[in-house]
Amino acid sequence: MADVALVCGGAGALGRAIADELRTRGDEVVVADRDDVDLTDAAAVEAFWDKLEARPRWVVNAAGGFRPGTVADSEPADLSFLTELNFETAWWSCRAAARRLPSGGGIVNVAARSGLTGGQGSAAYAVTKAAVIRLTQVLALELAERGVRVNAVVPALIDTPANRAHGITGGTPPTEVAAAVAFLLSDAAHAVSGAVVPV
Repeated sequence: MADVALVCGGAGALGRAIADELRTRGDEVVVADRDDVDLTDAAAVEAFWDKLEARPRWVVNAAGGFRPGTVADSEPADLSFLTELNFETAWWSCRAAARRLPSGGGIVNVAARSGLTGGQGSAAYAVTKAAVIRLTQVLALELAERGVRVNAVVPALIDTPANRAHGITGGTPPTEVAAAVAFLLSDAAHAVSGAVVPV
């Protein structure tokens, strides 16, 4: 029987690449995106999980967004937007998964390199991605006794149509990030948890 993988934020370029990679290896993939569930709403996420026909073994949190800005020129709306999209989506998804994943299951959160190093000109983005990294590390400790692994990938710039549309070119192909996610969600990585993996 195929493992079930839930990809949250699966409609974007990175989410689609991750879903495709997991399907290629034989997983049954369920995609959750804004058209399926409000990932910023705790109750909506819980209800979505309760309606799933098959319980996932793997969960990927790839929802996210970007807005530039320094601390000095930030606006409340920008911070709220990025906190909800980058951090709360991961938090509520991890919360639901932590209550339900079986032993041998795993979670991969997509953070960002600026969450480790800071990001000049992208303060709120860097801070919210740093929060995703810390969430990953905390949850890895909380779920260790149950045998559930929690890791994060931290890409730098990803080459996506959305980035190119804003004049941001170059970067890592989404397929390479997806390959790293797939490795962490595999039995080959059974001893890896709490890792923050640069891609």
